[in-house]
Amino acid sequence: MHQILRFGSLLLRNTYKTVHCRFSSSFVKMMQAVCVDVPGGPENLLLRAVPRPQPKDGEILIKVHAAALNRADLLQRRGLYPPPAGESDILGLEVAGTVDTLGPGLKREWKPDDRVMALLGGGGYAEYVSVPEELLMPVPLNLTLCQAAAIPESWLTAFQLLVFIAEVKEGEVVLVHAGASGVGTAAVQLVRLFGAVPIVTAGSPEKLRAAEKLGAAAGFNYKEESFAEGVRDFTGGKGANVILDCIGGCNWEQNVSSLAVDGRWVLYGTMGGRTVEGDLLGKLLSKRGHLLSSLLRSRSLQYKSDLVTAFSHRALPYFSDQPSSLRPVIDSTFRLEDIADAHRHMEANRNMGKIVMNVIPTE
Repeated sequence: MHQILRFGSLLLRNTYKTVHCRFSSSFVKMMQAVCVDVPGGPENLLLRAVPRPQPKDGEILIKVHAAALNRADLLQRRGLYPPPAGESDILGLEVAGTVDTLGPGLKREWKPDDRVMALLGGGGYAEYVSVPEELLMPVPLNLTLCQAAAIPESWLTAFQLLVFIAEVKEGEVVLVHAGASGVGTAAVQLVRLFGAVPIVTAGSPEKLRAAEKLGAAAGFNYKEESFAEGVRDFTGGKGANVILDCIGGCNWEQNVSSLAVDGRWVLYGTMGGRTVEGDLLGKLLSKRGHLLSSLLRSRSLQYKSDLVTAFSHRALPYFSDQPSSLRPVIDSTFRLEDIADAHRHMEANRNMGKIVMNVIPTE
């Protein structure tokens, strides 16, 4: 009888240990993430526990320290910009953090705790995200992870528009709309790095001053003046060789007027509307203008990999110079649980530079 009781006690202890281990294992595989169950306003952003992703072949699991906001996040939250097939439904297109878990089949020598930043198709508003190794970049030594989170999406977008799409040349004049935005502040600095001349539009004197401190040669307040006249005056009537345009419809006449003969007008957003009324084609034809368009999120992994490689060789070293030639511009930081306030801040167009979420408060 005594042996039976001992066996029963041992069985109960083993059962408890099994259940406890299963519970602990299940808990470890969960993480906090921002979800959107119903498209709508910032109040629809929900922070809750979801399964932690597991790195697939050729992927690395990142422990996210910081993530940055982008206009695409606002559109996705409203149900207007769904993620590409196979990408996470969780918002967030760029993060910085440390290597947590190495997936199988990696080609490079990554190590646990390496400081990395990554371009994402989605999934950044979370404590962990799994990323193909081709989309990872090492964080420059003199940058915090908070600063690094402001680089991948915005800087790669600006680099792509200038180098891959517009093929900007030394000495050319580049008009950058929204010159104090995340992409705008990156573009101004990259244009200078490439030996071209950046000029900008923005909606306030403060934003124009911020862009000019980064290297903009001239700035025009689109709320108070015709930027087309400003561009013509600045260029002696020749116009801008390249226009980086995230506004779209409402600016089309001034854009064509601002464009130099054989100039390249690069459209990458439609914040000012998608429809055009008037003689766009005729006026563009008279300038022999090139109307180009580009999105980054929907590109193939190979394209993004080539972009990351080109950026890493041509631009990334300049973040480590002393003093550094390039720097991410941080407008403000929020906690992950305050993500709704961060979205409201961006929607109000109050930011100059990037809005960053500190997922780990110490960063």
